[in-house]
Amino acid sequence: MKRVNRKRLTWWIILAVGITAALIIFAKERFVMNESPTVSFVQDHMTNPNGTLATYLQDATSERADIVAGREALSESLGLWMQYAVAKNDQALFEESYKLLTTYFLMPQKYIAWKLDAEGKSQVTTNALGDDFRIVGALLKAADQWEQGREAKLKTASEISRTLSQSVQKKGYYVDFHDFASGHSTDTLSLVYVDLPSLQLMEKHQMVEPGTYAKYESLLKKMPEDGLFYPKTFDVVRKKYTYDDKVNLIDQLIVANHLTVTDRKPDKLISFLKKEFNTRHKLPGQYKREWRTPAVSYESSSVYGLAILLAVRSGDPKWAKQLYNHMITLRGQESRYRGGYVFSGNTHLFDNLFPLLGETALQNSLKK
Repeated sequence: MKRVNRKRLTWWIILAVGITAALIIFAKERFVMNESPTVSFVQDHMTNPNGTLATYLQDATSERADIVAGREALSESLGLWMQYAVAKNDQALFEESYKLLTTYFLMPQKYIAWKLDAEGKSQVTTNALGDDFRIVGALLKAADQWEQGREAKLKTASEISRTLSQSVQKKGYYVDFHDFASGHSTDTLSLVYVDLPSLQLMEKHQMVEPGTYAKYESLLKKMPEDGLFYPKTFDVVRKKYTYDDKVNLIDQLIVANHLTVTDRKPDKLISFLKKEFNTRHKLPGQYKREWRTPAVSYESSSVYGLAILLAVRSGDPKWAKQLYNHMITLRGQESRYRGGYVFSGNTHLFDNLFPLLGETALQNSLKK
């Protein structure tokens, strides 16, 4: 009898282990294969009738040209959506975005207007460098990824790149923006705009001068740090870096993600964020730079999306999953806005797109 019981016990253990393993594999595959509900939220609630992506869920009137409001559309959103389409290998979605770029955002002078009204008309005459790099990088990735429409995308990327080189530079450096009506360029280069992966692709496709990537890689590698946080801007005239007293984690994480392609790894920031997350069980959106303490109590879903990207790129899937599991608890509870990061009946689009990019990066990493 004892031998029979042992055999049965062994059999039940093997069965239990097998079922558990199968459930884990099923859950993993289900996570990998399922489309994020955030995609449906963006398509159903954050898309204007003309197909452009609205910045806010709630409509509002813009009181100043340099401030976005309501259903106005940003080049930032378009670039993030294009990056998602490439990461998801969704050629049809990318083609829709490419048409929006050429129909509405790309001006006759071949610069990208940083903002459009809900009808798709531009009331501004300036670009936004970081958005431009993001869009050009997505165009070049798409051209490398899909043969269909490749030449058209390369041509568009080349035209935008040429405009940036000719008009959006000062003292030999790219700057945040150029006003194509007045001819004025700022002296400032925000470090979040130093998009090394896009610059690398631009140089590979011969759309910038040789050595351009190395120049901006050096700019990030040589930037000072206060022992933890990165500077906010680089003054191209005075050749000086500047800090903010309050640091926005979104900015810090974008710079950190760009640094992952260099040999200056963002290890200090990662260690700090891990400690903060383990201690506080959340990452506040801003910190007081001097004291390393939270400056706000709110959380930003964008912070978690960018932190997931950083975790994946740093080869830390365990941390990425912890961040993801917390991030999705921030999704709104209203059934009509399922998948959206909606707070008090409103949301900013990047608080949905950055999480979507992080989620997709984690999905792609689990496929490998």
